[in-house]
Amino acid sequence: MNAKEWIAAYARRLGTEPPSADEFKALLDLAGEAAHCSERVAAPVACWVTAKAGCSLQDALAPAREVSRASARPDATTAPPPGEA
Repeated sequence: MNAKEWIAAYARRLGTEPPSADEFKALLDLAGEAAHCSERVAAPVACWVTAKAGCSLQDALAPAREVSRASARPDATTAPPPGEA
């Protein structure tokens, strides 16, 4: 069973649809951003945080890239979450 087949079977068990081809790519882009700029475990957790926040995949990638860019700078500080300024 390949990854897409596994996801489709899992989605059926949860009573939902598997991701479309575009959603699948967006998930991989988001997961890649997290994993390449941090540790591999950040990838699935970043996807979970996106879902928990009710954020669309299209809206999630820009903030993920901002965090990655900020973490690449030696003087990087990330902005506090909304309401914690």
